[in-house]
Amino acid sequence: MKINTTMLKTLAGGALCGALAGCGSLAMTPPTTVHQPMTARPAALSLPPANGSIYQAGYGNQPLFEDRRARNVGDTLTVNIIENNNADKKSNNTVDRSSDNNFAVNNVAGLPGKGLVGAALGATSGFKFAGDGESASNHVFTGTITVTVIEVYPNGNLLVSGEKQVGIGQGSEFIRLSGIVNPLYIASNAVNSVQVADARIEYRGNGQIDNAQQMGWLSRFFMNVLPF
Repeated sequence: MKINTTMLKTLAGGALCGALAGCGSLAMTPPTTVHQPMTARPAALSLPPANGSIYQAGYGNQPLFEDRRARNVGDTLTVNIIENNNADKKSNNTVDRSSDNNFAVNNVAGLPGKGLVGAALGATSGFKFAGDGESASNHVFTGTITVTVIEVYPNGNLLVSGEKQVGIGQGSEFIRLSGIVNPLYIASNAVNSVQVADARIEYRGNGQIDNAQQMGWLSRFFMNVLPF
């Protein structure tokens, strides 16, 4: 049985194009730098059930005279993202240096080198440098996200982390946040992002629009290896 080489090449090329197209259309989850994991399950209660008019089983870890705020692993906390950062930097440097040197031989008596009499040597040098730079940035990020307590530190501070994923059209938007929260700042089980220590806040997306804004892998390769 004879195998048509041209047909095999055509089929192989079509399969390769289909695979590449499929890979390009996959919506990959963008990488993250927030504290891991981004969620945690609460520990199982070991208290014996004792239902009553005041005490109910399952609420043994909740103090009687305290509000329902996050304090244990697995509890949820709402974070109001209020980030407004402005930066402006200007620099201006000027350096100017010049020198003028003269050397002359007027008289040589009793020494060799009389031919140098009347010779003169002059040197002038100058250097000037001027530099001017300016940079400005403005970042505004507002929103709300509910995170989970993933660790409780010995001093009572809470390490929280969480992610919100919103699907819009053919792509998805990811909002991620992690950081350390002081329970004293929690009011109505919510806290502002400016009160979160070691905060890591991300807003990323995937889909066709985000892929179109990224440089191709071949272009990135040549940009890294070419010296010009």
